Amino acid sequence: MESIFHEKQEGSLCAQHCLNNLLQGEYFSPVELSSIAHQLDEEERMRMAEGGVTSEDYRTFLQQPSGNMDDSGFFSIQVISNALKVWGLELILFNSPEYQRLRIDPINERSFICNYKEHWFTVRKLGKQWFNLNSLLTGPELISDTYLALFLAQLQQEGYSIFVVKGDLPDCEADQLLQMIRVQQMHRPKLIGEELAQLKEQRVQKTDLERVLEANDGSGMVDEDEEDLQRALALSRQEIDMEDEEADLRRAIQLSMQGSSRNASQDIPQTSGTHLTSEELRKRREAYFEKQQQQQQQQQEQQQAPPGQLSHPCERPTTSSGAPGSDLGDAMSEEDMLRAAVTMSLETVRSDLKTEGKQ
Repeated sequence: MESIFHEKQEGSLCAQHCLNNLLQGEYFSPVELSSIAHQLDEEERMRMAEGGVTSEDYRTFLQQPSGNMDDSGFFSIQVISNALKVWGLELILFNSPEYQRLRIDPINERSFICNYKEHWFTVRKLGKQWFNLNSLLTGPELISDTYLALFLAQLQQEGYSIFVVKGDLPDCEADQLLQMIRVQQMHRPKLIGEELAQLKEQRVQKTDLERVLEANDGSGMVDEDEEDLQRALALSRQEIDMEDEEADLRRAIQLSMQGSSRNASQDIPQTSGTHLTSEELRKRREAYFEKQQQQQQQQQEQQQAPPGQLSHPCERPTTSSGAPGSDLGDAMSEEDMLRAAVTMSLETVRSDLKTEGKQ
């Protein structure tokens, strides 16, 4: 509906808006309508003067204000009628008994001008659809063909005077466009007063909210600050808990290292609460090394044995110097021996920690 010309209400210039919305353009200004009104006033004065300039009626007429216009911007039906005559248009009273006897269907007309208590507005057909172009509305209001007669009847019941506009209206873009397409209106336009009232109510509600916040010294903001503080404290507690866990882990590692160093220097490991001598620890390590050597020897024999021949288990070697199996012991790399020693030390530390925990 952007192509439809629609002047919104300014002051009391509804007659001007009515004419321009009817003709679909800025055809008339207040100055031009005032000129027509002054011309009508002069014609009436001349008619009154025909009865004598000294007559009581003439003096009374001169003292009365103009009936065709006022300072607010109101213009009479005579001004509107004379303005339309410039375009070859005339007005016929729709709700007069003479016109009603013709039984003309309103849908067959082209436009109407409606008036009630000095307010004028236009109802016009553009293309194949009817529109209420009331300047008090925020935009054109689509009127269906079936609703048009009911709409005019309702206006009559409310006291409106309705005039049929006869003649060929000037061409306009909206009429040409709507001859080819039909529009749909999802939301009815509101009265400008209603829209202003809603905006005012929104401003009042906003002001009331600001007053409440000021009365509470920004308590709303305080609540938000408290929520932020609670979230910050929760995050801090989580960080502290993580730091505590990390500290406990560091202490445990430190104790393990201390225990390993102490046991290595004293060579006195603890197993299930029993103190072992250095000789017993040496024997256990030798047994561990022998077991590792035996497993490696078995794997080598299985890999070197011909197909179909089973490998025989080797005799249990000893790691004493010159004893059988000493070659296997020498075959172990220093890295394997170090790894085995570390494993034994860790097992000793674990046993030590368990013993301390039980004590």
